[in-house]
Amino acid sequence: MTRRFLFLLGSSRPDGNTELLTRRAAEQLPADVEQRWIDLARHPLPEFEDLRHDSDHTRPTEGNARLLLDATLDATDLVIASPLYWYSVSTPVKHYLDHWSGWLRTPGLDFKATLAGRTLWGVTALAHEEQEVADPLIGTLHLTAAFMGMHFGGVLLGNGSRPGDVLRDADALGRAETFFAREAPLARFPYEKEPAAV
Repeated sequence: MTRRFLFLLGSSRPDGNTELLTRRAAEQLPADVEQRWIDLARHPLPEFEDLRHDSDHTRPTEGNARLLLDATLDATDLVIASPLYWYSVSTPVKHYLDHWSGWLRTPGLDFKATLAGRTLWGVTALAHEEQEVADPLIGTLHLTAAFMGMHFGGVLLGNGSRPGDVLRDADALGRAETFFAREAPLARFPYEKEPAAV
């Protein structure tokens, strides 16, 4: 199967450090790998309404909801590029993930079954030197992948606060060169045991 990467940019600032680091990593992908880039701030979703105890969700037929749903279903690899905002994902990314709850409950969509086995990746820039502060963001993406039965490629971390700072983070740029070439294991919840070796 041809790999199709969907890059979801979650920053409120264009060309921010997270996007710069994501684009640096994406440059290393083979030429035959499809890339699609969507800026969530410029393609806002409608407010999410939780209907799970009232009625079924319906498949969106127009606008940004349809664009993002169709792009998500078409991707083999989803890349969440979110700056670290208050120690977690940005508002546009959280809003996008909230819509997954509706797509999971849309008759005939098979959203979870479609994404199962595909790969979720993350990229983030943070102002702290201590990377542990990004653990909540990493946990959000890891547990999302585990719930969906997806592989999780981890999160590429870079340091930067002012625009362009991440381009001076030599360690992050070095990791970006091989980030998408890594083997992405099946995501598991912390309470799940690894299958026994045969």
